[in-house]
Amino acid sequence: MKSYVVLLIVIGLAALASVADWLLKIASGEPKPFTTKWFVLGFIVYSSAAFGWVYVMQHMKLASIGIAFAVTNVLLLSLIGLFFFSETLSWEEGLGMALGLISLLLLSRFAA
Repeated sequence: MKSYVVLLIVIGLAALASVADWLLKIASGEPKPFTTKWFVLGFIVYSSAAFGWVYVMQHMKLASIGIAFAVTNVLLLSLIGLFFFSETLSWEEGLGMALGLISLLLLSRFAA
C-alpha cells in the first residue's frame, strides 16, 4: 500500500482521537464526569481506533506513525480549543502549529 495512504489513515486516527478528547473535555466539566454520556462516547471512540492502529502498524514505521499522530493531534486539539472552548493561542503557539504542518508535509514525502 502506498505510504501516503497509510499516512492519511494515521491522520484520520488522530482526528478520531481529537474527537474523543473533545468529548472527554466536555465530560470533565460535569460534576461526575465518569458517569456522563460524554465520557462513554469518548471511551468508545478511543477504543474503536485500536483496529486502525493495528492495520497502520503493519505498514509504517512506529516513529513515523508517532510523528504524524502527534502533530495532527496537536493541530486539531488547538483548533478545537479555539472554536469550541474559546481558548486563545500566542504567536509562538501559532508558529509551532505552522512548523507542525511543515513537518507533516515533509513526512508525507518521505514516510515509509
